[in-house]
Amino acid sequence: MLNNLHVLSTIILTGHWLIVVGLSVRVITRRLPIGVSLAWLTVVFSVPFAGAAAYLVFGGKRLGAEWIARHNVVQFSAESALTDVRESRFSTLPPSGIIGETLCRQTVAIMGMPALTDNRMTLLQDYESIFDAWVESIDQAQKCCRLAFYIWNEGGRADDVVQALLRARNRGVKCQILIDAVGSKEFVKGKKLKHLRTAGIEVAEALPPSIRRRADLRYHRKMVVIDDRVGFAGSQNMVDPRFFKQEYGVGRWVDAVAKIEGPAVSLLANVFEQDWCIETGKKFETPTPWQQHAENEIFKGALVQVVPSGPAPHSDAIRQLLLTAIYSARKTLTLTSPYFVPDEAVLTALFSAALSGVKVTLIVPAKNDSLLVRYASAAHFDDLMNAGVQIAMFQSGLLHTKSLVVDESVCLFGSVNLDMRSFWLNFESSLFVYGSEFTASVVELQQSYLAQSVFVDFDEWRGRSSSRRFVENAFRLMGPLL
Repeated sequence: MLNNLHVLSTIILTGHWLIVVGLSVRVITRRLPIGVSLAWLTVVFSVPFAGAAAYLVFGGKRLGAEWIARHNVVQFSAESALTDVRESRFSTLPPSGIIGETLCRQTVAIMGMPALTDNRMTLLQDYESIFDAWVESIDQAQKCCRLAFYIWNEGGRADDVVQALLRARNRGVKCQILIDAVGSKEFVKGKKLKHLRTAGIEVAEALPPSIRRRADLRYHRKMVVIDDRVGFAGSQNMVDPRFFKQEYGVGRWVDAVAKIEGPAVSLLANVFEQDWCIETGKKFETPTPWQQHAENEIFKGALVQVVPSGPAPHSDAIRQLLLTAIYSARKTLTLTSPYFVPDEAVLTALFSAALSGVKVTLIVPAKNDSLLVRYASAAHFDDLMNAGVQIAMFQSGLLHTKSLVVDESVCLFGSVNLDMRSFWLNFESSLFVYGSEFTASVVELQQSYLAQSVFVDFDEWRGRSSSRRFVENAFRLMGPLL
């Protein structure tokens, strides 16, 4: 009996170390950020078998061979359409030498997404105006409605959008909905989705769970494109904040959305069409270029880049561009994010900006629906405030708006959070806006958030208990894996 137990324990121990060595080699050769690599090595070494299982499920960025194949085909088909946009008369760069020129050029170099001028942009600052604009635009649709969301929940104003889509479909308008399979899982199971499909509205689920794909890669974009003429992008999911996650006790979610009319809408449509075809396997069809719309209007307005990001094809792109934006600040840098769990590079950029005399202000919600994020985020506050960063805690709900404004002249706005998940694992959509009244509107919005916030007092913060500090620092170690 003892011999059998000895043999069994030897087999288990040998198997454990073979798995540990094999996965360690994989982690090292993949050349992930050092913090991420060390975090996964710690998990694999310290938790026998379960750590290895966690890495196999969550450790890579596996999208699956079939998904990658469809992606490559669609991207090749979409490139000619993007080339036409880059060569159009709307494609330009910010004036040489001003804030934003380097960021714009880098975005073109990495992603091939041009900056397009002559866009009229409107900032929608609350959920009522957002849903009103969505419903109004859908009711005016004549050809197509394209909607993409991470979360779609039944109830409240979201049902108003459903009714508008049904009316549009009855007029013969082509309607397409792309939703994340996990984020919108309750909607997928509900009656509204069946009703939409019965009415002839196409609905596709992005990134459904699969053994061939990392389990927590998510489609986090929030976009609406109507007739390829009017577009919306921002942080608002298809949920009514009066009913969404109220059981978490964080108040209503506070969001903002940009309405776009002009050439940049064709780029939003291009992103949606690529996503749709990758997930459905359908052939890519070039969205209608702005100049081909009948009776189109030239607005002489904002210079805008549409910036999609995600695990493929440029997995580190949005992080690189964010760093460029932060380092370009000379006077002011104001950021809003519900989930603030940055890596060392982003923290260093914020430190450098503040220590060089830039007024850096970070606005985050006082209450958060994620316990892990709450503590991991707070673990960075000491160092940030010591460097001169002002941290404001928003009191009027869960501030969900994602924005970054540099010197009140360049704005990054969309669905990207200041955390590792948004940088590496989520498919996101952002707008880079250079100059314009829209950026001024975002500055005013940020100031309104500050008016509803309380700044963290450095001396009081340093006086918190040692047990609280320990918990924060423990969760900080998990930051690379959140």
